[in-house]
Amino acid sequence: MNKLILPAVLIIIILIAGAGFLLFNKSSETPLSEMMTKQENEQTQESEFGTPKKSAHYETNTPNHGSTLAGVPINVVIDFNFDLAKPSEIKIEMNPSTGSGQVDYGVGETVIDENKLSMRRDMDPASPDGIYTVSYNACWPDRTCHDGYFEFAIDRSLESSYEDMTGESEITIRMSELMFVPVNLKISQGTKVTWVNDDGVEHFVNTDSHPAHTYFPEQNSKALGEGDEFSLTFDTSGIYPYHCSAHEASMKGSILVE
Repeated sequence: MNKLILPAVLIIIILIAGAGFLLFNKSSETPLSEMMTKQENEQTQESEFGTPKKSAHYETNTPNHGSTLAGVPINVVIDFNFDLAKPSEIKIEMNPSTGSGQVDYGVGETVIDENKLSMRRDMDPASPDGIYTVSYNACWPDRTCHDGYFEFAIDRSLESSYEDMTGESEITIRMSELMFVPVNLKISQGTKVTWVNDDGVEHFVNTDSHPAHTYFPEQNSKALGEGDEFSLTFDTSGIYPYHCSAHEASMKGSILVE
């Protein structure tokens, strides 16, 4: 009798184990599918912008690659660690994925800064929402040139998250608890903005990028101690991303001028 019972017990154990495996595999099928869908969605979001190409001697650029702005940049700036020379050139074109009839949204000629380490080009303030590809050709005094590109987007719907202070002639931004308060604000052309440091540590008002600070050089202050102020009047419409260079990782702000 014992010889018959033992094989029967083994068969029952095998059947139970097999059923458990099938149930586990079936129950995990849906979560796995959902997980794959989530990963695919994340990859789609990440791939909205292409992979940038950096030329020789490239350092930084503004706007940042992959950034989405609530307004049109006043200009596009690219920074290098070697002297630039003619015929360095910047083109600002709308990505074919968003489509447009206009080929180049750059205005005027490409300008090489006096220090020869940055080049810039103004952007059409009427540029529509969409993804833009900035392609550039960086040339050196020996006449050799290297190309590169990056992308950014404009989405005016984002301005709804900005504190609307249009119509005010003077605005104060507090530098408090390692933050700009308010962080993002919308103002009118001709508005005077004053930053006041309320913290016991030094802060700076610096235009992007970091550490070049070349996008709008007028928006670069000296070190501001507790109680110190820095003021600037914004006369040109567009968006002005900035930061505190002493706390660049966390202390950022943006001003949209209409």
